[in-house]
Amino acid sequence: MLTLTILSTFLLFALIVLMPRRASAHCDTEDGPAVTDGRKALQTGNVNHALKWIHPEGEAELRPIFAKAVKVRALGADAAEVADRYFLENLVRIHRAGEGASYDGIKPTGTVLGPEVVAADRAMETGVLEPLTALLPADKHHELRNRFDKARALSRFDVNDVAAGRAYVDAYVSFYKYAEGEEHGHHDHRHHHHH
Repeated sequence: MLTLTILSTFLLFALIVLMPRRASAHCDTEDGPAVTDGRKALQTGNVNHALKWIHPEGEAELRPIFAKAVKVRALGADAAEVADRYFLENLVRIHRAGEGASYDGIKPTGTVLGPEVVAADRAMETGVLEPLTALLPADKHHELRNRFDKARALSRFDVNDVAAGRAYVDAYVSFYKYAEGEEHGHHDHRHHHHH
């Protein structure tokens, strides 16, 4: 009986450790898009850079956190470091909650991402989808192209138009999740952005 319990525990641990991370890993990394936009919000004093990553219901929670972080940042370098971390951790936590996903901290720079995520990042930067399509079965190329084109089309929005920013994030996440093999590609983003 004890051997069976130990074996079961070991198998469960192995499954958790070896399970591939999905698009959520991209959003909760130091150099991921949510954290990058969070830093831009802090540097410019404009919370709208970050709000696009938050579902409307989470906005009331994030705004006062941002206001406190901006106020504390002015107290010196050490205070700014703590304030920035406080804001970024909460930004990603609230974003993940909106996805219906758990939060276990921001992953460090250099976190290994799947080849599809790396290729999707490159495609969004360059506008060239082909290196990513080479990683996916041919029957997925048409839908991938549709999601890619939609995300790219929505990527040019006024930072102060939070609804347009959220529409872009919704399309962006849909594209990434499909690239990673999630058939519907929306997870809970469709629900939390109310599109």
